[in-house]
Amino acid sequence: MELIDIIPMVRMLLSKAALVSCNGSLDATEQCDSSSDNCVCIDESDNKERLIAALKEHLSKGSAPVKTISIKGKGVISVEYPKGAPVINGVVENRIIIVTGGAQGFGGGVAEELFAKGAHVVVADLNEEVGNAMVNKLNSLGQINKAIFVHVNVGDSDSVKRMVEQTVLQLGGVDAIISNAGILRAGGLDEMDPDTFDLMTKVNYAGYFYCAKHASRVMKLQAEVAPQHFTDIIQINSKSGLKGSNRNFAYAGGKFGGIGLTQSFALELMPHNIKVNSICPGNFFDGPLWSDPENGLFVQYLKAGKVPGACSIEDVQAHYEKQVPAGRGCRVKDVAKAIVYVIDQEYETGQAIPVTGGQEMLR
Repeated sequence: MELIDIIPMVRMLLSKAALVSCNGSLDATEQCDSSSDNCVCIDESDNKERLIAALKEHLSKGSAPVKTISIKGKGVISVEYPKGAPVINGVVENRIIIVTGGAQGFGGGVAEELFAKGAHVVVADLNEEVGNAMVNKLNSLGQINKAIFVHVNVGDSDSVKRMVEQTVLQLGGVDAIISNAGILRAGGLDEMDPDTFDLMTKVNYAGYFYCAKHASRVMKLQAEVAPQHFTDIIQINSKSGLKGSNRNFAYAGGKFGGIGLTQSFALELMPHNIKVNSICPGNFFDGPLWSDPENGLFVQYLKAGKVPGACSIEDVQAHYEKQVPAGRGCRVKDVAKAIVYVIDQEYETGQAIPVTGGQEMLR
């Protein structure tokens, strides 16, 4: 076993009263002070069962909280216990949550909402400058939870694997991953070129698969030592995953497929206490996806003639607002509430949950 596999199990073994966080060093020459009550040294590291048994034996002996664990030939794990009073929301507090596409826009709003509720948040994004700015903003709030930035291209499996590994090394594990990163290029059959279709499928559909594949590996390790602990894979889908979208088939097709993945992953992973759900927001009018003056959906739909008779961006927006019984588009807080709901559940998986103001309803 490698240190990257050992860290999540150690974290869960130490998370008796509350979830701890861990930091791993891959320097095999680094050692801790074996004479200290706060340090545990483990020689057995290649057999999973013997490693877990050795850890449990060492942890049962001492009364002092373990702060450092040295794994012979692998590296050192430093442990940080929760400090201070609880933040706001016990559902996500101290949980390690990855948000892909979390640097700005809708994903950035989700990252902020979850951080405010006490989660450790991994802002995973292609844009390093904006991502680091988001992390600095969150960490400057003075809360006891942490935010980190990890560079990722969700359309590349190796990049997603590295994202998960960096999360484990810096924080200790993965309690939830929110597969939010996506792209949208509107267009009908005449306008859509194969390269654009392939790119959208790679990011929106395959990217979700990569997130589930690599995150679930860590979640399974956690479940082996803490079978009472539930973890979550959450896809940010769309109302376009519930109903076809005119001149927007590449996006809708990927989202329809995403719900198929959600239902299939849910069946496979629930025995490991891993829940898999999709959140299907309605129109997020306030974000750059819709409102960007150059490439936003209002502009794209106007140019594509998707809204008959529309002469301006305002006409397009009014057209979509009229379709929503609630009279407005979806907001970040609406989706954050749905995310907290599915994390809080222990008996709900494989669902596609609409957050559409009544525009789309489950059948």
